Amino acid sequence: MSAATNFWIRWRVRVGYAVGIAAFWFARPQLAWLLCGVGIAIVGLFLRGYAAGHLRKHKQLATSGPYAFTRNPLYLGSVLLAAGFSVASHSRISTALLAAYLAVFYPVVIRREQTELEMLYGAAFVEYASRVPAFWPRVSPAMLSTERFSWKLYRKNREYEAAIGLAVAMAILWGLMLWRQ
Repeated sequence: MSAATNFWIRWRVRVGYAVGIAAFWFARPQLAWLLCGVGIAIVGLFLRGYAAGHLRKHKQLATSGPYAFTRNPLYLGSVLLAAGFSVASHSRISTALLAAYLAVFYPVVIRREQTELEMLYGAAFVEYASRVPAFWPRVSPAMLSTERFSWKLYRKNREYEAAIGLAVAMAILWGLMLWRQ
């Protein structure tokens, strides 16, 4: 991994906290926007949860469930969560901050992970990558699998933390909406 990649990976979380605080600061939530944003964010949350229930990190190449449509369903779900927050915040500045953060950090992280997966799984990953798009999903699955969603994997991957985070974020926006009225 290059020094530049290491820099972006190392600073991703730290910058994310600052962007999150700023996004709340500039938020101007209103009920209709908040409800619409929650709906969008829930779609992202379900996608992330569905992906987590198919993910056996560093043990098996994930190709079932949402991984048959996109190689990065967790990141796609996160983008939908961010889009939901953006709508709920009803703030162009918050939206711009979140979009810039995702545009700067996600491509670097996705490339790094693809390199790691190719090193770990070799030809199997190359074949998978040739059939499944990196981000925007296919309309139909690239491959059929008999593997089913696993609640055990969902819990092991601690995806419930995203649900807690969404609930907290929307509660804060709700509080801001009431406070600023």
